[in-house]
Amino acid sequence: MANNGGLDSVSPQRLERVMRELAETIGVRLAGTPGDRAAIDVVKKAFGESGATVWTEAFPVQARVVLSERLEIRVGETWRSYPASLFSNTPGTAGKVMEAPLVFFESPAEYGRPDLSHLRGKAVVHLGCHIESRAAYRRLMEAKPAFLLFVDIRFPGDRPLADGMFPAYTEALGAVPVMNVAYQDAWNWQREGAVAARLCVDGGMSESESANVIADLPGREPEAGTLVLSAHHDTQADSPGADDNASGVAGLVELARVLAPRPRRRTIRLISFGAEEQLSVGSAAYVRLHRAEVAKSMRLIFNLDSMGSGLGWTEIWCNGSEELDRTVRPWFEGRGLYPKIRNGLVPYADHFPFVAAGIPGVWIWRPNCANGRFFHHRPDDDMSRISFPVMAKHLDAIAAGMADLAERPALPFPVTIPEHQKEAVSGMWNDLFGGW
Repeated sequence: MANNGGLDSVSPQRLERVMRELAETIGVRLAGTPGDRAAIDVVKKAFGESGATVWTEAFPVQARVVLSERLEIRVGETWRSYPASLFSNTPGTAGKVMEAPLVFFESPAEYGRPDLSHLRGKAVVHLGCHIESRAAYRRLMEAKPAFLLFVDIRFPGDRPLADGMFPAYTEALGAVPVMNVAYQDAWNWQREGAVAARLCVDGGMSESESANVIADLPGREPEAGTLVLSAHHDTQADSPGADDNASGVAGLVELARVLAPRPRRRTIRLISFGAEEQLSVGSAAYVRLHRAEVAKSMRLIFNLDSMGSGLGWTEIWCNGSEELDRTVRPWFEGRGLYPKIRNGLVPYADHFPFVAAGIPGVWIWRPNCANGRFFHHRPDDDMSRISFPVMAKHLDAIAAGMADLAERPALPFPVTIPEHQKEAVSGMWNDLFGGW
């Protein structure tokens, strides 16, 4: 037994075992596919071994089921093949070849154009992989491009990065085929004067379901409320998702084990969400289904996502009061860990739907470059990227902190979102997630 406030310590060996089962034995875990279902079974079994009460809640998703993808670009009279990856929540081409003139769209600036009709019928090389504005997406769909080739401008690499379109956008406004392409390929197309593109995608989106896996460590005073720990078990296409997010799921399983024997007034609920990679579809489904319970009983959500990078630094995003900041920081500093505390809003992680419901939210992750993690959504997000001792140190801090909160007579922070953030939270929830 380690000196961890009476808690057993997190085991790096146990973390590695769960992560290898997810990232290597199963591998890619796209929402609504057999890989996703296998991951759900792994999490259920691991939660059950902790002695927690475990159940699942299914919800509908659009599963990305792609049999083949082929992209060709014409420079002069020569056609060349390039790798590309279909965005989730966008259609394929039903196995047919689509051909269109190529045009470059400098999206960080060109949404300022009053007229986008020049994109009609074109293969559009779209600089930027996220359209974080429903109004901009509507204008793009109204322009009726043939298909879109999205370039992730955060990471100027030589391979396409997997991603997806927000389901609330595509459901409301429609979609055309959208492919991720490598930044360096797009660079060369522009430099060489590329004039046309051909695309053929056999497969696309298929109605399916995923599930959230939920485990309760019951408190002896139900009226004292519930503390939530969370992670997500799905991945992007072609990525084994060791860091994103087998690391968080393994951490969640270990937290269940080390917290289970501890006395607590409050219930600790651990949730492994599905379909996070489609913009937190699973956590949004949970909050919508349980909105009354969330508002009445939830006191805090602490989310683990992409926390395993060896080289890097730790950031903790706190959406709550200054007292919440002052509560969480000592958990780590008392152990010689000095994460950067940030207070901005991030809708791309599973704590955000709870924040939208008015519950304070915390998210821990470990970036390793200015734009996040250099292996973001790539096939090489594998076990070689992970430091289990680094993970264990941070998880021990979280375990001790959550055990303390679970037993305190009163929480040391108000269960609220700061007034100055509420309007922005509501705006993001309504725009990106489609509201309540």
